[in-house]
Amino acid sequence: MKKTLAIMMTAVLSMSVLFGCSGKAATETKAAETTAATEAETTEGGTLKTGLSVITSLSGENASEEKEGVAQTDVAVVAVTVTEDGVIESCEIDAVQAKIQFTTAGELTNADAEFLSKNELGEEYGMKKFSEIGKEWNEQAEAMATYAEGKTLDEIKNGAIDESGYAKDEDLASSATINLYGFINGIEEAVNNATDMGASVGDELKLVTVTNAKKSSSATAEEDGTAQAYTHVAAITMNGETITSCYIDAVQANITFNAKGEITSDLGAEVLTKNQIGADYGMASVSSIGKEWNEQAAAFCEYVTGKTVAEVTGIAVNENGAPADEDLASSVTIGIGNFTALIEKAAQ
Repeated sequence: MKKTLAIMMTAVLSMSVLFGCSGKAATETKAAETTAATEAETTEGGTLKTGLSVITSLSGENASEEKEGVAQTDVAVVAVTVTEDGVIESCEIDAVQAKIQFTTAGELTNADAEFLSKNELGEEYGMKKFSEIGKEWNEQAEAMATYAEGKTLDEIKNGAIDESGYAKDEDLASSATINLYGFINGIEEAVNNATDMGASVGDELKLVTVTNAKKSSSATAEEDGTAQAYTHVAAITMNGETITSCYIDAVQANITFNAKGEITSDLGAEVLTKNQIGADYGMASVSSIGKEWNEQAAAFCEYVTGKTVAEVTGIAVNENGAPADEDLASSVTIGIGNFTALIEKAAQ
């Protein structure tokens, strides 16, 4: 398309030279120039909406003499950019599987763990050897994401999978044999969440996660332990080194267990993200600026949009990890270490 437009512009300029003495020709040439310039602007600089979905599920096993107990959190994430006409321009799919372990005495054994996403793990995730088509999880997720690009949500929902959740499109089925139902749900939620945050056609979409178990605690005789998988997620668009849009969310998934290593949580409970919880999260009442977590995350995203990665990672912070910059501190007083870590990951 860009090459075609360049040829059109060259032809227009040649006509201007040949017919420069003719008023009618000059008028027609000017109109052609305007049309070509408008088309080029629409193609290269059209606005895009940025969307993100985070869907979390819990599972686990009690500890026994034979093996440690496991509190497992699965976080499925999807990022999209969408045109004004509802066409998905870019799509990224990933997931985090955080397994926090504990003994029959209710003692955590890997609370210092940081969990890589399935895309980051790549072949280390280990699906490829069981795949009938020899494809790893990240390769199959990428196939679904690629299939979604250039389509509307309705086209994807009606054409991608059968009633059982497996690919019915022949091209997609050749690259993805895992159940895709969850991916479709994630794409739908991301598209429905998409808003205009400054992205344009041609920007590169990045989906990044940071997950750890640092806020977990072992059980005692008086109190249950908590296995908390704390995941921060960002959908970021970039033009070179410059951030053009940023959408951050987080989920604190808690699974409790007692001093016998028995899980006490309802593993079927719905787990909402901090943006979904909104005012019910309860930060505003203790915030020095009266701002809830989701408001502060949104303010950070707005602040970094238009800045380079180096400018963002160079933001000065105080002893608590909160912004020291006066402009940013007026709307963000929480620690921003995980936020800047997401930005830094997106640039890698």
